Amino acid sequence: MAHETKSWTQKLLRDNPPSGKLPRIVSIDEKKQKFFKAKKLIIPAPMEVDELMRRVPKGKLTTINEIRAKLAKRHKADSGCPITTGIFAWIASHAAEEQKDAGKKRVTPYWRTLKIGGELNPKYPGGIKSQARLLKAEGHKIITKGKRTFVEDYEKHLV
Repeated sequence: MAHETKSWTQKLLRDNPPSGKLPRIVSIDEKKQKFFKAKKLIIPAPMEVDELMRRVPKGKLTTINEIRAKLAKRHKADSGCPITTGIFAWIASHAAEEQKDAGKKRVTPYWRTLKIGGELNPKYPGGIKSQARLLKAEGHKIITKGKRTFVEDYEKHLV
């Protein structure tokens, strides 16, 4: 039987992966609590991450850590999972491009979601150049530090 490749949008809509239904709260064992800085961690559904990314208005920004904090508060957990939140932001970005290519006018403005410290995400569609172009078009100043790219004074523009 041939394996069918899912579209990015199908991946975004999935809330029941093989690992179990999402969202769900997991308890972190003592050894890992120092790494996660949490006892209870929310593993969000992909659409929850997309929903928070979608809310960021033009000219404003958010970060993966801001999204994690909002998810934790929503689910009464100590923190949002850094790994799955990042992966789901990546899926949301590709789903948005897929939807735009299909003719949809309003898509998730994924370029407004930055990594820690205001860094641009090279894993988003088109990489750093594309994200920088979209952010500049909304009035943000882009700076490079070594091999990494950031939005200058990103904190002033957080939602």
